[in-house]
Amino acid sequence: MSNNFNADQFVAAQKNAFETLFGLTTKAFEGVEKLVELNMQVAKASLSEAAETATAALSVKDAQELLALQAGMMQPAAEKAAAYSRHVYDIMAGTSAEFTRTAEVNLAEGQKKMLALVDTAVKNAPAGSESAVALVKSAVAAANNAFESAQKAAKQAADVAEANFTAITTTAVNAARAAPKTRRAA
Repeated sequence: MSNNFNADQFVAAQKNAFETLFGLTTKAFEGVEKLVELNMQVAKASLSEAAETATAALSVKDAQELLALQAGMMQPAAEKAAAYSRHVYDIMAGTSAEFTRTAEVNLAEGQKKMLALVDTAVKNAPAGSESAVALVKSAVAAANNAFESAQKAAKQAADVAEANFTAITTTAVNAARAAPKTRRAA
């Protein structure tokens, strides 16, 4: 078998591309399904809680009770909002991770093929082209290093974003917990 790109290799590459596309599409739909399921659960729970809150509001006897009822709902609402945001984030992060893994695998395969192509070209290079061959090898190595650096930077950015999201969520929940205590003290 020669190292030239032939019809069988082209068909195999197209088949691989279609399989990757359909696999990613399936993962995207799974993510959407999880979001729809989560939103349906939240909608059902919200409807039930709204009925309970309305019943409780109709049974209050004075403004003090109404304020206490309202204050008592703030913390659970903040916690539920934080939990919902966390679920959405987890679904999105999981789906994104699938896309990233697929991209990394495909890029790694592409790099291997490129390096094999460069090696083949080097072996078949005419005498006296050593400087051109060294230049091509250097360019490929630089591209690989740049890709690896970008990949590490993206991973670090994702880790920072997750840490910030967690910190913001924790702060919001803690603030909601502290609000009723502050009102009571006043």
